[in-house]
Amino acid sequence: MTRLLRNLIGLLVFFLLWEGFVRAGFVNALFLPPPTTVFARVFELLGDPVFLAHVIASALAWLIAMAIAIVIAVPAGLLLGSVKWLRDSTKVIVELLRPIPSVALIPLVLLVIGGGPEAKITLAVYASVWPILFNTIYAMSEIDPVLTETARSYGTSKTRMLSSVALPHAAPFIFTGIRMSSAIALILVVSTEFLAGASKGIGQFLVGVSEGAGRMDLVLAGTVVAGLLGYLSNEGLERLGRRLFRWSTVDREAVK
Repeated sequence: MTRLLRNLIGLLVFFLLWEGFVRAGFVNALFLPPPTTVFARVFELLGDPVFLAHVIASALAWLIAMAIAIVIAVPAGLLLGSVKWLRDSTKVIVELLRPIPSVALIPLVLLVIGGGPEAKITLAVYASVWPILFNTIYAMSEIDPVLTETARSYGTSKTRMLSSVALPHAAPFIFTGIRMSSAIALILVVSTEFLAGASKGIGQFLVGVSEGAGRMDLVLAGTVVAGLLGYLSNEGLERLGRRLFRWSTVDREAVK
């Protein structure tokens, strides 16, 4: 509760300063509307079925991308973390692909896949795979040798070793990777909608309201809604992680 109160106080101070600067004339309200105007538009948009359709389109693409990233990254991380020669042989490829900005791949993805939901989902998957993958690989390298040796001494098979020893140890690390990837996937979905175009989505809505004379109040309102989605997702996953992994400090250390 203390942490939540600190966050709320910080937000309140920020909004008061923002409102004061605009009302005092330091910033043109046409280009930077005050928060009172922006939040009024947020409430209007939340009652608009057309805008809600954009939000649902982005949220669905985001959830699909996260599901695909988890299905790809967790087994790959467990495999690479368990088999040293495979990890060493793929290290160059992974280190070559990982630094490539996902936004830079938009032209290639549009050329190969085309527009539509597939493009933003593909880019979001590409960007969100890496934190989960590397967290899983790191978790596998941090397993206490005493645990594995004890399990082997009891004749535990490799499959049972993976499910009963490795996976429970890696779970908090994997969950932290998922929480980090959630924000990345949302950013990529909205960015791709904005830069590459889409039939539906928050990014497409922002493009539409910023054309011509531009409605900065609606642009900022749409941005606030996207930010709220990211915040609620991160907060929900963080609380879930604390409940599921009370015995682990991994996720708590990642937050600090």
